[in-house]
Amino acid sequence: MSVSRRTLLSTAAGAAVAAGTLTPSAASGEAASIKAASIKEMPGEASVSATLRGAADYAVAKLRAVAPGVTAFPVGTRFEKWTYSNNGDWVGGFWPGTLWLAWLYSGEEQFRALALASAEKLAPRQHDTGTHDLGFLFYPSWVTAWRLTGDEHWRAGAVRAADSLIQRYNPRGRFIRAWGALNDPKNAGRIIMDTMMNLDLLAFATEQTGDPKYLDIATAHARTAESVFPRPDGSTPHVFDFDPATGAPIGPGTVQGYSPASCWSRGQAWGIYGFTTMYRRTGNPDFLATARKLADFALKALTTDHVPVWDYLAPQQPDDVKDASAGAIMACGLLDLAVAARRPHYREAASRLLTALSRTCLTTRSARAEAIVARCTRNRPGEDGVEISLPYADYYLLEGILRVLRPHDADRAIDLSSV
Repeated sequence: MSVSRRTLLSTAAGAAVAAGTLTPSAASGEAASIKAASIKEMPGEASVSATLRGAADYAVAKLRAVAPGVTAFPVGTRFEKWTYSNNGDWVGGFWPGTLWLAWLYSGEEQFRALALASAEKLAPRQHDTGTHDLGFLFYPSWVTAWRLTGDEHWRAGAVRAADSLIQRYNPRGRFIRAWGALNDPKNAGRIIMDTMMNLDLLAFATEQTGDPKYLDIATAHARTAESVFPRPDGSTPHVFDFDPATGAPIGPGTVQGYSPASCWSRGQAWGIYGFTTMYRRTGNPDFLATARKLADFALKALTTDHVPVWDYLAPQQPDDVKDASAGAIMACGLLDLAVAARRPHYREAASRLLTALSRTCLTTRSARAEAIVARCTRNRPGEDGVEISLPYADYYLLEGILRVLRPHDADRAIDLSSV
């Protein structure tokens, strides 16, 4: 990561250094934070830093109490308690990822040990060709494990997962199929915005092997996505369908949004983050322009409390149920976009999002809650998990906080550099 990149992401960290609140475990990130102390803070920056430190401290305390008893992969809460998947479903990477971030923030070795044990349980999924979600499964868990330990086991497994993912590529339509087994004709031509977040696993595989095929497929998919998802106003549908035999476009749709013409907020957040990442990995300015277009729409659609509604264009918005996970994902994407586009206002917007989540969406009011972030909505049309807790909300809130307070540690975990 360049100095200018770290500098822009680090301006909130100076207050933490000045206050003497960096833990001994932050030694690897202390140099970057000390440098940030000399930068003039934006108005309210010290208050933002204090709020984010408080949220991170709460997250670590919650994980310290809950994590030792977790033996599978959290997928969501019911009556404030985690429900689990044994194979990880599509979210399995976020639990070990959250533990890694807690270890980086706190230095507590139990989190490192638990992260390694949890990640290992995903080993069978390396060969899973039935899902596009291998990036979600293996980047926060195995790629991060390799980056933080240097153990070849994790690197090799992540590359094998990338090998499985590229088998879902349809060269006629130039897209990665989202759902269904390779031999299942149902949904064979369906792509979804979420896939943008799985492409960085392919960029990692090209970086590690020197074989361009992985990044070439990721780039082709991103080009297809940018040609069909963004509307003129910057909003997006959740789904787009193609004829799988010819690759001809059919049209937009939705599963988790209100309608094909609406804008599911979490999908919009995946797009902001995913297109920015693909710009960093390729240097393609079209991806940066798309990320900015999506970000500008989402920022205009936010309500005054800075917590996204579940769908920006549903009839009941802005007085509708919330999805804090969309806010956490969006904040991380905006922090990335601020540097990539050299537009500090995106960073300021990310700070407002993270601050709002930290002040109004934590589970602090309930002693029985096992998650960190409340007010998330998984699938509103399916009445599945309305304003519950979700593992990716916890993960991306911690990622966003580390990006602001400990940019060097965030870079160690997930690689914020450009190729």
